Amino acid sequence: MRETLRSIAAGVNHAVRRVHYDLDPDLRATTFVAGTGRSGTAWAANIANYDNSARYMFEPFNPYKVQLCAGFRYRQYLRPDDDEQRYLDPARQILTGRVRNDWIDQFNRRIVSRKRVIKEIRANLMLKWMKAHFADIRLVLMMRHPCADANSRLQLGWQSHLDELLAQDDLIADHLSPFVADIKAATTEFQKHVFLWCIENYVPLRQLARDDVHLVFYENLCEQPEREVERLFAFLGTPVEPAVFARLAQPSELSREESAVVRGGSLTDSWRRFVDPDQARRAIDTLALFGLDAIYSLDTSMPDVDRAVSLLGAKTTAPVGS
Repeated sequence: MRETLRSIAAGVNHAVRRVHYDLDPDLRATTFVAGTGRSGTAWAANIANYDNSARYMFEPFNPYKVQLCAGFRYRQYLRPDDDEQRYLDPARQILTGRVRNDWIDQFNRRIVSRKRVIKEIRANLMLKWMKAHFADIRLVLMMRHPCADANSRLQLGWQSHLDELLAQDDLIADHLSPFVADIKAATTEFQKHVFLWCIENYVPLRQLARDDVHLVFYENLCEQPEREVERLFAFLGTPVEPAVFARLAQPSELSREESAVVRGGSLTDSWRRFVDPDQARRAIDTLALFGLDAIYSLDTSMPDVDRAVSLLGAKTTAPVGS
């Protein structure tokens, strides 16, 4: 019986991917949830779409899964004034919902929709470009403690792909030139993933203005869910219904069986069981290079929200925290 129900559910999901209708291309109907991999973007996107009122679009800028984005790097940096149509045309189709793809729609459960929630982990380095060209989208940036983030990626065997970032001359010239030697000197995989976290948060924080984006923090969703959800929904212009908190308690489709959210335990401090104190100290030293130790520290897993917000739009020739 259970297998029959699973088969029926799979068939329904396949049908939805094939026949859904996205009726409103207005950019104001698009909520874009960005963040580094394993930061909780799927969780935040599902909370935003708690009532299944929107089409859920999964990581549409993956060039290996979406032919439309084959011209993008795996983690593409774009200057805000880049007007190349090879980037603009695919982004416009994605952000207006004019794309149909099994990868993108694999978790969508809405057949007819007039709005979209897009979850993406490969767009942090082009968020300002996106807002410059598609200003009406509602942009959410998800953040999580870098030690938790790096540990989760390593548990999954993910690569840091730092070499691809260092191969992008515009990214080096605009943001990373002071840090290239330190990035290249990283020896452990954990350290490399911390550098990736820094780069993927440093760039958008430098570029985006406060009016461009709403910051959501994984730890606050865990420890202060009512306040964090109220902040998010105020930004989205959506009333907070009790059903939101039922969705908040559900693991996302990407939660691992061994994760704290599935097995129970501390959602904010579970990483400390896997990251030794020396690794953690080095991680915070790495954050300090970028000025991002203003947000996360060693003593607590909780973020400093006010200092994070203060970093928005702080593009200078020095690190954002200086």
